[in-house]
Amino acid sequence: MSDRIDLSNLPSYRQPRRSVFSARRFALMASVVAGLGAAVYGFSPSTSPADLFSSPAHAQVNNEVRKVERPIGFADIVERVKPSVISVKVNIKEKTASNDDGDDSSSPFQPGSPMERFFRRFGGPDGFPGMKGGRGRVVQGQGSGFFISADGFAVTNNHVVDGADKVEVTTDDGKTYTAKVIGTDQRTDLALIKVEGSSSFPFAKLADAKPRIGDWVLAVGNPFGLGGTVTAGIVSASGRDIGNGPYDDFIQIDAPVNKGNSGGPAFDTNGEVMGVNTAIYSPSGGSVGIAFSIPASTVKSVVAQLKDKGSVSRGWIGVQIQPVTSDIADSLGMKKAEGALVAEPQANGPAAKAGIESGDVITAVNGETVKDARELARTIGGMAPGATVKLNVLHKGQDKVVNMTLGQLPNTVEAKADNDNDSGKGASKGTDVPKLGMTVAPANSVAGAGKEGVVVTEVDPKSAAAERGFKEGDVILEVGGKSVATAGDVREAINTARTDNKNSVLMRVKSGGQSRFVAVPLAKG
Repeated sequence: MSDRIDLSNLPSYRQPRRSVFSARRFALMASVVAGLGAAVYGFSPSTSPADLFSSPAHAQVNNEVRKVERPIGFADIVERVKPSVISVKVNIKEKTASNDDGDDSSSPFQPGSPMERFFRRFGGPDGFPGMKGGRGRVVQGQGSGFFISADGFAVTNNHVVDGADKVEVTTDDGKTYTAKVIGTDQRTDLALIKVEGSSSFPFAKLADAKPRIGDWVLAVGNPFGLGGTVTAGIVSASGRDIGNGPYDDFIQIDAPVNKGNSGGPAFDTNGEVMGVNTAIYSPSGGSVGIAFSIPASTVKSVVAQLKDKGSVSRGWIGVQIQPVTSDIADSLGMKKAEGALVAEPQANGPAAKAGIESGDVITAVNGETVKDARELARTIGGMAPGATVKLNVLHKGQDKVVNMTLGQLPNTVEAKADNDNDSGKGASKGTDVPKLGMTVAPANSVAGAGKEGVVVTEVDPKSAAAERGFKEGDVILEVGGKSVATAGDVREAINTARTDNKNSVLMRVKSGGQSRFVAVPLAKG
């Protein structure tokens, strides 16, 4: 009996397919294997072709990755610039006691402004929460700064050293020195201090070039009092207005900037200071990737004056200005919404003496186009008092050139008491202005409303007037460039604007002691 079993008799049996390699196919496979072996051998001379089959696949990948060039870091730049950055420690004697709710009035910024909220959140000069306590309490704080010269001049923020009785700095090598405040500028939040004790401090250079959006930036400072710390990011935006004042022109960066970084430098990849870190936007108090730096160009101008005379003098033309919106541009017949609209020239100011009037639009300074009201403020503020400037002005639809000598910007802005406006008290019912949604009465017939214009006695909350911010007690001085004294004058000016196919009519309004222009859309029909 045979021991052989015939598998073909089983039900599940399938005859295997014949695997045939032709000589041509075999030769092709051999050549591919040989090629791979040569490639591996080429990557690693110590590896034999036989290792292709005995080495794990990931080993081949790792060998290739090792050959890729590593990304370049910032260590060389940091090593060069970090010694110029200092920690600034201050002692401040509180001059007032806290309020009952634990709040105090030590902030140097306008209440409710973004800078004031930043100051509160960061707790003053160092970011320590508090700045509170009884009268006479000494508060310590920490910020950052950097040397700008070998003899010890250094830059920091005004809000870091403002009101300080004692200032000490700690350098990158751990040494502590006494410093004195040379000068401060609240409008740009910059301060210049002088550190005594050496004439060979390592210092940083302020950049000449304006950073581009997307450029690398390194923030160096003293976050949380930990000592010199470096963070990296990019320039996110430029020309930012955060509502701190008319000279806002911040660089926005996303390099983490935290408590205690105030006054520290933001370096570019050339190792030059592109800006001074001064504020952040943060719902939580920590970095969320939105920080603001004062541009190096501003720092240069301010520091030069602080070093020379301890304060900053700015040019001044003496006007209240506002942006030219698209509605206002349409009302004035302008092709573009640009320039600065003069709401009111200040009495006896340089602009008034030169013949500039309410409703004029300043479009250029010394031949340079003025983009908006903020740019005009920065341009004039950057000039020296006594300088002669040439202004291009749109006056009642006609272009003209005005030459004037700049005055000096007052250190404090005098607040105007709203004596002429008593919120419409004692007003008559007034006369309705059709399709604008408000009622007006002659100002001279309303107690406390003054003698010029018409006072708003009622505003429909769903009207175009309400949408543009009109409220009871506002005084309308001009409509469509014409002075008004009655409701009839207002209606006539509106009808004239409609006849001229204007989409809106421009009104000069006095509210809260300040004048402004408001473009009110005109209903069709």
